[in-house]
Amino acid sequence: MLHLPIYMDNHATTRTDPRVVQAMLPYFSERYGNAASRQHVFGRQAEEAVEEARAQVASLIRASPREIIFTSGATESNNIAIKGVAAMYRPKGNHIVTVQTEHHAVLDPCRRLEREGLRVTYLPVDRHGIVAPEQVAEVLDEATTLVSVMAANNEIGTLHPIAAIGRICKERGVFFHTDAAQAAGKIPLDVEEMEIDLLSLSAHKLYGPKGIGALYVRSRNPRVRPEPLFDGGGQERGLRSGTLAVPNIVGLEAACTLCSDELSAEPPRLAALRERLRAGIMEQLSDVHVNGHPTSRLPGNLNLSFAYVESDALLMNLKDLAVSSGSACTTASPEPSYVLRALGVPEELARASIRFGLGRFNTVEEVDFAIREIVRVTRYLRELSPLYRLAQTGNR
Repeated sequence: MLHLPIYMDNHATTRTDPRVVQAMLPYFSERYGNAASRQHVFGRQAEEAVEEARAQVASLIRASPREIIFTSGATESNNIAIKGVAAMYRPKGNHIVTVQTEHHAVLDPCRRLEREGLRVTYLPVDRHGIVAPEQVAEVLDEATTLVSVMAANNEIGTLHPIAAIGRICKERGVFFHTDAAQAAGKIPLDVEEMEIDLLSLSAHKLYGPKGIGALYVRSRNPRVRPEPLFDGGGQERGLRSGTLAVPNIVGLEAACTLCSDELSAEPPRLAALRERLRAGIMEQLSDVHVNGHPTSRLPGNLNLSFAYVESDALLMNLKDLAVSSGSACTTASPEPSYVLRALGVPEELARASIRFGLGRFNTVEEVDFAIREIVRVTRYLRELSPLYRLAQTGNR
């Protein structure tokens, strides 16, 4: 049975899996100790839960447990990685490389570092949103300390060639960071094979609770030592002081466990739903454009531009379907998506884009409902559009 409204905005956040909630509950009411209070059983229970979680998060990305630092989410992880490496290795160099289509949680720390005197190179992307490894290699110099390239784009779902970029950074002696908030738990990640030195992830993007994330920091070959952003009790190897949010950490562990268990089955299912959604819409509507790479993208991501229709008007008329016009962090901006503009998408199409984020709890019935609603509303809005009527007469 179809239950309305239907949620298809899983890149903004995911529903916390009920199994994750169940794992968390005892740590609110029974095992509520402080993980740093090792003198009694409550503290030791909390510490044991934290270390088990650390091992599970590490397993998801093929890291060592001691290389996992718990944070409040990917934004904090990105800030520690970028600002922390820039500060610690400032004597070596003052150059950072990133990409124009990164999330603001990467772009804004880089811009702050620019204001503090560092040099930042923002690489362009091709029409599919991909940065080529050769582009990265061309801009590295003796002063480069860090390259930061996201694993998967949060708006268009495009996957970057992370392993190839990692190899280049390794050969040149430059640290490599990836924001894997959208990728972790959805595609296989291996920090050793991909030569990743720092990796950010967030629980609420993979069916865990909000307010908890992790930063992977390589401990050897080479060892990475970011400067802490703030000081306090010295938790998390001194990199992230503050009392650990044990219930949330347990939730992150449970979410990572489920993603690991379902990594072989869930992505193909979501990719099939995505293709059903894309085909169902594009077979019934003309002038619909796919944004991002056609195949090298997140399994549950579909970003479409509907010519002659404003995305805001589409969203207002989709009463029972939760989708978005782009990143959740930029929905208040009146400007068209900077990600789509970086791809060379014309402004009128960038303003007509809708991001569908399919997730674990979406069904075929929901996809078919979404197709019907999108087709209905788009046809309705186009009938009201003078530009569309003009185009129908051949005057494009």
